[in-house]
This record gives sequence, C-alpha cells and structure tokens, in this order.
Amino acid sequence: MKKLSFLLILSLLLFTACKKDSVDATNTKTLQSSINDMTASLPTIKQIKFNEALYILKTFGVEADGDVAELKALGQLINGKKVPEIMAMADQVAQKNGIEWASNAPPSLGEMNIFGDDKAKESDPNDVKANSLSITTRPTGDDGTGSPTAIQIVPRLVDNAGNPVSFTGAGLEATLEIFSNGVKLSTAKNLMQDNNFKGFNLKFSSIPAAKVVDNKIDITVSVKTTAKTFKMTKIGLDVNPSLLKVPAPVVVDSMAVSQDPAVIDPNNPGATVPSTDPNAAPTTPATPKQPAADPKNVVSGFLNNVSSQNLKAAYNSSSNPSWGSYESFSNPTSGFGSVKTVSVKNITTNLSNPNVASVNATYDVTDKNGRTTSLKATFGLKNVNGEWKISSYKINP
Repeated sequence: MKKLSFLLILSLLLFTACKKDSVDATNTKTLQSSINDMTASLPTIKQIKFNEALYILKTFGVEADGDVAELKALGQLINGKKVPEIMAMADQVAQKNGIEWASNAPPSLGEMNIFGDDKAKESDPNDVKANSLSITTRPTGDDGTGSPTAIQIVPRLVDNAGNPVSFTGAGLEATLEIFSNGVKLSTAKNLMQDNNFKGFNLKFSSIPAAKVVDNKIDITVSVKTTAKTFKMTKIGLDVNPSLLKVPAPVVVDSMAVSQDPAVIDPNNPGATVPSTDPNAAPTTPATPKQPAADPKNVVSGFLNNVSSQNLKAAYNSSSNPSWGSYESFSNPTSGFGSVKTVSVKNITTNLSNPNVASVNATYDVTDKNGRTTSLKATFGLKNVNGEWKISSYKINP
C-alpha cells in the first residue's frame, strides 16, 4: 500500500514537473501546449486576461500577414517568456497603439483564442449581427494656413437600414489600409470594442510623399466579427501635400573622401555596385495590386444585387461619381430603387488590364409598375485597392 501511494505521489510530481511555466515556441504544437499549461495555472479571470494579452500581441505586436505567419512571429516574440512578462509586453503594445486595454483592468475583449477557435459561443460578444460597414471621414487639425493635418476615419457596423448596431464588450479587429493609385502605402490596426469606436486618426505626416499620386489616397477599412469580416472602401480622399513625409536630406561630410561607386569593395566583392550609366533603365515602380475577381463577375453580381433589391451591396461594388450618394442611387423613383427585377441575357468582357476593364451586358429590366425594358449597357471598371469597382455606366442604342 505504501509502495502504491509512493508511486501515485511520484506520478503527480512528474506530471507537475512536465507542465511548462514559460513559452516554448519550438513549433506551433509546443507553442500551443506551453500556453495551455501556463493558462491552466491561472485563476479564471487571469486566464481571460492572459488570452487577451496574447491576442493584443498577435494582432498588434508583430508584423506578419495571415494567422500562420502571425502565430510564428508571436512565438518568436514571446519565446521563453513567462506570464508576467507577456502581460507587461501587451501593456506596452496597447499603449503604443492607443488601445484602451490594460492587464490589470477587468476583461474587456470577449473570449479570445489566438489558435483560431472562431466559433460563436452562447455569450460571444464578438458575434455582432450587422449588415454592412459604413465609413465617415473628416479633416482634422490646422497647419496654420487653414489646411488640415490629418483625416479622422470612423467605421460603423450598420443594419439593413444603415443605422448603427448597438454592441458592447467586444474585441473586433479593425484594420485600416491606405493606398494611392492602387499601391498600398501603410496599414494600421485597432480594436473596436463598441459602436462608439473613435476610429483612426491618419496624420498626413505619416504618408510618404513619393508614393502619393495626384495628392489623393484611397482607404479600405475592414472589421472582423466572429462570423464575418466587413469591408468598405473610400477613394479619392484629398491630402495636404505640404505635410506629407519627405525623406531627410542626406548630409554630406565636407571632410569625407569621395569614392568612385564603381570601385569594388575588397571586403565585400559580391556587393551590388550602383550603376553610373546615364542610359541605365530606371528602377521599376511598384505595380498596382491585380484584382483577383473577373470583372464580368463583378457586373453580374451588381445586376443580381439590383434585382434582389440588395442595393447597399450593389452600391458598394461601385465607385461611380455620376451615381452620387447611396440615397440618390437607391431612389425609388429616379434610381435603382425603382427596379423590381433584372433578367440578364448576356455578359462579355471587352477589355481587361491591371488598371481598367470594360464589360458589355444585355438584360431586361422590369420596374415596380410592371414595365419591362431591354437594355444594352457598357460598364467601365477600375482597380481600386486590388478590387474591381464599377466606375462608369453607359446605355447603348
């Protein structure tokens, strides 16, 4: 009996000794196992805060694209760290990014799982029911001449009628992407905890002047709920060109010895030597992101949305100044709100390159009075941040 008791105690000691109290990021399996061990050793409230801290670090503390890459980068960041160190790191990252979160505050981000358990729970505060995302922008600040110094960008989750939905206690990942001429300039992230989210303050001084075309930028904001990621784009926002970021001028040391750049460094013979040939080809600029979708499918989706009276989705797939605001677009008398059904007969792509596309469509439109009209139309599309947007619409004879 004593021998049996001794073996049980020994087994418990060995089991306890195997549990890790610091992160082991040898691979994803050891990372998850060690974090599970560390979490299990904490009281319930601290378990929630620890998971929140890991989420803060994974989302805002590392530079990587995609969950797998983010997990790997997170593992490298916290490898060998214990719970108090990780909590302190999360505090620093939250403060740096202007996120209202602290390790010593009550739980505020819902149930977080950095290993990808996105299933909605009975009390999941991140399972926000919304129809779409809206964005408002307004210039802020004054550079002394009456021109703004920044743009305040405020996203809102809205219902079918365009009214903000009400929610609290969430931790929705909100991402802002800034583009110009289809080329991504920067990305920022924040947490939307309720629908009073202050949004993003985009300072013009953070935007590189050399990459801005025609003093205009485009923005795309996405908000990730448990069930869906909502996305909205605004194009053609004006910037204050006098405040855009310009590289500091190179200071030339007058005492330095001038060296021919074509001379090979004997300590680094494989180094690339700058060309002094005036006829050398210039460096190729960054090319706009190529849309993955077929422009024909975008037009087809637009017409289907009009037919089903999902006018918000139809409007969001366009960037056509002649259609004006959503209210004008969906007007039940003069806009697409007067349409009852659309029957598509044929759609063909006339032109498609990385920047623009042209699509012809033949279809019958039946209005709400029962009158049917056969139309042949040409839709012009343009590349907006890697997505096709309908930018022009012409009815052909």
